[in-house]
Amino acid sequence: MPPEPPNQPAGRSSVVRRTPFPASVTRPLVSPIHPSAVYIARDAAEMNRVYEGAEAGFTYAREGNPNAEQLATKIARLEGAEAGLITCSGMSAVSAILLGLLKAGDTIVAGNQLYGRTLRLMSQELPRLGFATDLMDASDPAAVVAAIRPSTRMVIVEVVSNPLLRVADIDALARVSRDRAVLLAVDNTFPTPLAFRPLEHGADIVFHSVTKLLAGHSDVTLGAVCCSNELHTPIRDAIVTWGLNGSPFDCWLAERGMNTLELRVARSNANAAALADFLATQRGVRQVIYPGRADHPDHAVARRLLGNQFGNMVAFELDGGRDVVDRFMRSLTYIPFAPTLGDVSTIVSHPAVTSHRGLTPAAREQLGIREGTIRVSVGIEDAAILCDEFREAIAKSLV
Repeated sequence: MPPEPPNQPAGRSSVVRRTPFPASVTRPLVSPIHPSAVYIARDAAEMNRVYEGAEAGFTYAREGNPNAEQLATKIARLEGAEAGLITCSGMSAVSAILLGLLKAGDTIVAGNQLYGRTLRLMSQELPRLGFATDLMDASDPAAVVAAIRPSTRMVIVEVVSNPLLRVADIDALARVSRDRAVLLAVDNTFPTPLAFRPLEHGADIVFHSVTKLLAGHSDVTLGAVCCSNELHTPIRDAIVTWGLNGSPFDCWLAERGMNTLELRVARSNANAAALADFLATQRGVRQVIYPGRADHPDHAVARRLLGNQFGNMVAFELDGGRDVVDRFMRSLTYIPFAPTLGDVSTIVSHPAVTSHRGLTPAAREQLGIREGTIRVSVGIEDAAILCDEFREAIAKSLV
């Protein structure tokens, strides 16, 4: 048993006294969880040195914790970034970037096919804070040039859009942004840094919904921001001030999940390519959307940016409306309908009901999101089993 704390009479320990950690010359192989909300120092001078950055350490969990720092370092290294930060969700990562770097009167140029909640943030919430947003087609660099005005401070795009998988030419967008002295922030959630590293192509900031492929098991909710040391400070200040920090336990789970990231991504990408080609042969499927297919409008850009790693996301459109989609989903035996992606198992979603429900039907139609549009997050199951289940469900949906 550990010894009694100093100056504590033997046998009179109070249950509220902290017991010292057992001494050990070894250390754990697996990262330990640090759930403490606060950290102690020997005196005010030592705590002050930690706050000032003169000594490494932690103070209060909202200002950082060991598990978050470990995860941030891991993701930043993958992205080739100087610094990384962890937030409590993908949306909080976007919010921290905006709150940390923009001021009232600044304008954002954003892709019109961003994740639905991000679009809502841009169009409905930010105006209340004095930010204006101009939406444009991120796959068209000329549209970005046309949208930038004197008040534009930032361009925000996804490498691969949700849910129609349009691919933004990050090289061209980086040149446009640099020439006009605006920041380029890139959502790299779908490709992951294993397929594409935006900072190497001229982006200033990369962010992720860690909840998705990076963590990979649908049991955490986290976001990440990767950037230069210069941009790190104001974004970190926003995270700390607005309370956007991630929990130690979620960070621990995500760091554990990332140990299998390369294996999961390779298998799910191969499955997605096989499923996309299979769906294109099925009666009742109006179109298949996958960047790896030659008929995708951005296939050439995707090949240049992503190589042969076209991702685990597939979208397709069934003939008919919501009734056909509902019959299809009810006919799936082992593939669930859920508003998420990036799990180890395959998941289907209906963007009109989930990710883009906040848009009007007309706005969805303008983007190409219809009642028959289904998004598939392809998992690591055997590809033949996946194709068999989709074949049976599609056949039943047409009855």
